Amino acid sequence: MLECLNFLRQPDLPGMTVRVLLALLCGGLIGIERAGKRRPAGFRTHILICLGAAMTTATSQYMYLVMHYPISMSRMGAQVIAGVSFIGAGAIIMTKWQRVRGLTTAAGLWVAAIVGLCCGAGFYEGAAYTTFLVLVAEVFFSKLEFRLLRDIREVNVYVEYTRTACLEEIVTRCHWMGAKIVDLEVTRKNGQDSVSCAVLSLLSQQGMEKEEILRELSHLEGVQAVAEAQM
Repeated sequence: MLECLNFLRQPDLPGMTVRVLLALLCGGLIGIERAGKRRPAGFRTHILICLGAAMTTATSQYMYLVMHYPISMSRMGAQVIAGVSFIGAGAIIMTKWQRVRGLTTAAGLWVAAIVGLCCGAGFYEGAAYTTFLVLVAEVFFSKLEFRLLRDIREVNVYVEYTRTACLEEIVTRCHWMGAKIVDLEVTRKNGQDSVSCAVLSLLSQQGMEKEEILRELSHLEGVQAVAEAQM
């Protein structure tokens, strides 16, 4: 820790001002990346969570050190972590094709709360380091992940078929095309007992275009309809 900042770690007005402003800055930096990607929890949400967590820790210190209340300074901060979990759960959604979205946003909210606790406790170095690493993970690592996986295309296919054996043929044809099936859901079409529906999540490791995959599956005997499933 930097000893030159020790005078700003006291529970007085200068120390509180630095804690609040740093929480606002760190929360805003984390949230602005999410806002740029049009996520449900963005710029203002991350600021409010980080600011609230900082004030929670600062209030605990003030009550114990200044007001001399017999409380544990870590108890209120522990409740912040549990409370943010409920907010993060609201950012996670399950699509109609049973796909989970919003995990990164929920994790960002949780980290923003941790950064706020660091700010409120006067651990400015930890708050700054964590914010920097979060931005590296969300900005740089996301681009790195895209580069590593750009040759692997994810395709979600909706298929309607009439014959029971047709599903086995669909799976065989997917393997023949070099597409790995990572998820498969089979149901009956409403009002038509003879027609079955399947939703397949495929990873095309050979870089095959989705139009080619849809065309190959549509040529199978017994397949009535093939379309890309919107996840």
